[in-house]
Amino acid sequence: MLDESLLDAPDALARADRLGLLRGAAEAGARVRTALRNTAEAGVAELTPEGRPRAVLIAGSGAAATAVGELIAALAGAAAPVVRIRPTGVAPAAGALRWALPGWVGPVDLLLIATTEGSEPGLALLAEQAYRRGCTVVAVAPRRSQLSEAVDGTHGLVVPMATTPNEQYEGEGTLVAGPGALWSLLIPLLALLDRAGLLTAPTETLQRVADRLDRAAERCGPAIATYSNPAKTLAAELADSLPLIWTEGTAAAPAGRRFAAVLAELTGRPALAAELPEALMAHGALLAGDFAGGAGPADDFFRDRVEERQALRARIVLLRDRPAGGLTAAPAARELAGGHDVAISELEPEEGSELEALAELIAVTDFATLYLALAGGAPV
Repeated sequence: MLDESLLDAPDALARADRLGLLRGAAEAGARVRTALRNTAEAGVAELTPEGRPRAVLIAGSGAAATAVGELIAALAGAAAPVVRIRPTGVAPAAGALRWALPGWVGPVDLLLIATTEGSEPGLALLAEQAYRRGCTVVAVAPRRSQLSEAVDGTHGLVVPMATTPNEQYEGEGTLVAGPGALWSLLIPLLALLDRAGLLTAPTETLQRVADRLDRAAERCGPAIATYSNPAKTLAAELADSLPLIWTEGTAAAPAGRRFAAVLAELTGRPALAAELPEALMAHGALLAGDFAGGAGPADDFFRDRVEERQALRARIVLLRDRPAGGLTAAPAARELAGGHDVAISELEPEEGSELEALAELIAVTDFATLYLALAGGAPV
């Protein structure tokens, strides 16, 4: 159950947020600026690539690294194949994970490694394997980490991961990778791929991304009341629901998949993401079945409701970038939802570049996830 009174109690939210994740989300804009400074100091702006790489491979561990791979694949489009190297192993622990290059990788390819830990021996071995094949390696990892020492100078280029003064640690100095860590890993790689001609992400655009994240934090912060706070409003709307995250637009699609992933990771809540118009068919049966708005057994007025768990009902969350050419499936989505008595929430970013739209959607949904976790009693 969601304690909605907690949403409008900033001091209580701060006490519940023992890992400082809300503060970390609010510092996303600062992370972008720090990441840009680290990128410049690492010499990325002075790189002169000899043509585009044949393929871009991305490896890393954790939810942030997974999101980096999704976002780069979406933003690069058809400029070059983007391949995520998935780890294997017997446990999700740094020492147990292993990564292996596909057999076709060679000197014309680019390997990107992104991690908030840097202690994974398997990533250091992957960098060594790529170096032996002549494949260019660029890593974003914490300073003085095992991976940084393995790659820096000899085997490739390392950009230190941006941190903030209030960074939280737990256990044996392990960094708590909150939602804001995504930007520490993503920004240097966007700048690098801009230099390689695979996507458009000049420094001026990335500075505007930082500004957009700051504005989103101002609108979604703990001190802003629920009625005027889009993230708190969305969190309240998602209470006791099965979120069906429908996206439209290049920037919205990876933002929606990330939203589903962080909901599962931080709240333990299942969520399904799909792109319009395919979502109308993929999730149509859910809207007509047991999760529909009017679904459920016949009501018994005299039954004991004290110990009864609230049934999940589907709720559509429509994330939209501005559609190209005015073509949109949003009216059909609203009509389908209304026909099945299913509620719908909508988020659409302000005007701006694709990266700015992506930043706003991610920021609002990150804040919403954290409010849902904290007010719902999730162990974060």
